[in-house]
Amino acid sequence: MNPQNAFTRICSPLFLDKETQTTGQLSESGDIMIKSIPGPGDQAESLAPIHMELADTVASVTRENGQPFCVVGDCCQVIPVMAGLEREGLRPTLIWLDSHGDFNTWETTPSGFLGGMPLAMLTGRGDQRLMQAVGLKPIADERVVLSDGRDLDPGERILIEKSGITFMPTVDALDAAALPDGPLYVHFDADIIDAKEAPAFLYPVKGGPSAERMRTVLDLLLKTGRVVAFSVCASWDGAKDSDGKTLAAVKKALEPFRAQT
Repeated sequence: MNPQNAFTRICSPLFLDKETQTTGQLSESGDIMIKSIPGPGDQAESLAPIHMELADTVASVTRENGQPFCVVGDCCQVIPVMAGLEREGLRPTLIWLDSHGDFNTWETTPSGFLGGMPLAMLTGRGDQRLMQAVGLKPIADERVVLSDGRDLDPGERILIEKSGITFMPTVDALDAAALPDGPLYVHFDADIIDAKEAPAFLYPVKGGPSAERMRTVLDLLLKTGRVVAFSVCASWDGAKDSDGKTLAAVKKALEPFRAQT
C-alpha cells in the first residue's frame, strides 16, 4: 500500500434492514452511496443485496489502487468490506475497535440481535449465511485483534477466551509494533467512546476511551502506512443527539482521516 493514497469514501446507509440518519451525518458530498434495499427472507437473508453491492464497491475501489473508507450503519457490514478486499487479493489483519465483542452466536446471544454476531461469523462461528452471500470464507482467528470489548455477554466471553483471536481489553494495549505484519483493516464502532462523552449511542457502555484517546489510537494505526481499509459504524440515535455532542465526539475521533479522504 502507498501511504500517500487518499481513502475513497463509501457510505452504506442502512442499520441492518432499516433506515438510519446517522450515516448521513458522517457522509460527505462525493461519497459513493450504496443504494440497494433489503431483499426477501428473514433479517439475515434480506441483507444479501446490500452486502453484495458493498462488497462489489469495495472490490472496485481496491482494484483501482484505492483504500476504502466506509461509513456503515451496522457492524455486519464489515463482512462485505472484507469480502471486497479479499476478492482483490488482500488478506488483512482485522483490527476491531468496539465496546462490544460482536462475538455471539445464536446459541450464546441473550438478545437475538444479529448485529452482535458479525465478528464470530467472520471467524467461522455461528450462522454463516452473511458470509456465504458475499462468497467470503472464514478468516483465521490469528488475523483478528479485538480491542476494548468491555461489555461482553457471558457465553460470548467464553467463546472469545477459547478462541485464537487477540483480545486487548483496553486500547492502551494497542502497540503498532506488536501488530501482525502485513496490511490492516481497521473497523471502528463509534460506541467504543465513553458514553459520558457521547450519550446518544444505541447501546451505550460506561467507561472506555475518550474521543481524544480514540483520535490518538486511529492516528497511530494510520501512521503505520499499512491500513488498506477503514470502516466506522455510526451507532447512535440522531434523534437523541439534539445537542450534537455524540456526533462531535465521533468526528473528533476521526480527525486523523480528514486529510486522507
